This record gives sequence, C-alpha cells and structure tokens, in this order.
Amino acid sequence: MRLVRGLLAVVVWLLATVLGLVALLLCVSVILLPVGLPLLSYSRRLFGLGVRLMLSRKATHPVDELRKRLAASPG
Repeated sequence: MRLVRGLLAVVVWLLATVLGLVALLLCVSVILLPVGLPLLSYSRRLFGLGVRLMLSRKATHPVDELRKRLAASPG
C-alpha cells in the first residue's frame, strides 16, 4: 500500500510541477494573469496533496491518532 501511495504522490508532484510552470508562463503575460494566479494556487494545493500522500496517518492527523490512543487505553 505504501508503494502505491508513493507512486501516486510522484504522479501528483509531476502534475503540480507542470501546472505550476504553465501558471508561471501565464502570469508573465499581464492579460492572462487572472488565469495564471488561480492555477498557481491549485498547483500549490497539489504539492500539499502529494506530501500528505507520502506521510503516514500519524503525521497527517496527529490529533485523531491521539484520540484513538486515549480511547483505547485502559483506565
């Protein structure tokens, strides 16, 4: 499962890189700036998604994992 998530993260990172480059090219031309800025924001979100795919659940949801551990502890 970890291998599949890693491969998916690499694909998402590549997509985010290409989208970011296209967005930067659009931002260079003043006319297409309103199109380039949202694409740049979406590219940043895709990079974040790729990072979350690579990390374990304990790193991405520490509060939920702590609640589960506290609920499972006797006492």
